[in-house]
Amino acid sequence: MKILVTGGTGNVGSQVVKELQKRGASVRALVRKKGPATQFPEGVEVVVGDLLDPVSVQAALQGMDKLYLLNGVVADELTQGLIAYALAKRLKLRHVVYHSVFRVEQFKDVAHFASKFAIESALRQFEVPFTIIRPNYFMQNDLGLKEALIGSGIYPIPLGPTGISVVDIRDIAEAAAIALTGEGHQDKTYNLNGPAILGGARAAAIWSEALKKEIHYTGEALDEWEQQTRQNAPSWMAFDLRMMFQGYLERGFAAEKGDVETLTNLLGHAPRRYEDFAQEAAAKWRAKQPEVLSAA
Repeated sequence: MKILVTGGTGNVGSQVVKELQKRGASVRALVRKKGPATQFPEGVEVVVGDLLDPVSVQAALQGMDKLYLLNGVVADELTQGLIAYALAKRLKLRHVVYHSVFRVEQFKDVAHFASKFAIESALRQFEVPFTIIRPNYFMQNDLGLKEALIGSGIYPIPLGPTGISVVDIRDIAEAAAIALTGEGHQDKTYNLNGPAILGGARAAAIWSEALKKEIHYTGEALDEWEQQTRQNAPSWMAFDLRMMFQGYLERGFAAEKGDVETLTNLLGHAPRRYEDFAQEAAAKWRAKQPEVLSAA
């Protein structure tokens, strides 16, 4: 079985590659360029291409049986996704697993959700067998908070008091690989949600325990959060993510009835907990910077 993976250098895609290899699949990874960041496990074929270039995408898909389609949060995400899907349809691939997002149909005012909803609609309309995975917010997004947590002692993500059902990317990768290599997943849509609802204050408490220092939740001041995010991201992206968090607060983003049971059955084990993720991250940070965390 030959599978093309897009987004293979990212946090989720790289885990998908590993999980596919564990299951005996032959993996080809599409990357924009080769370099230090494009190191893959032995046996992975690496091809250079661009999801905005149909010629290179078609070349990457030649000889493949299946496609794992993951697009980054970029301004032209919809175009990228539809190009890849149209070519998968033209080449009559046996199966496409599309990485969408939880509750995508309820967030049409959020650009990257709207793009994913349109791509989902295309998959459902045409004849290529598909599976759609719809993950919640990634636990591993919070690895980028190391400086804020350790240095400033704050948890700055505006999750709100109600919270969301964050999910570990390792569980997402396992689910994707199972759908690509197993039977009975065609034309299915899976919500991928973690086992507990995480609010901002709860996240701060978990990090306080993991880091052995008091962490404060900064609240839901979205104007200030957007302004701060613009310092490290394009303005359009800061606005897009602000609208996402605003949607979380207004509409909720907690698991629906049966979601955790469905993911447990799919994986063959319980989804990973945020508490364990935080403890693992803190242990790694402590190993690299013992003097900083011991003084915290």
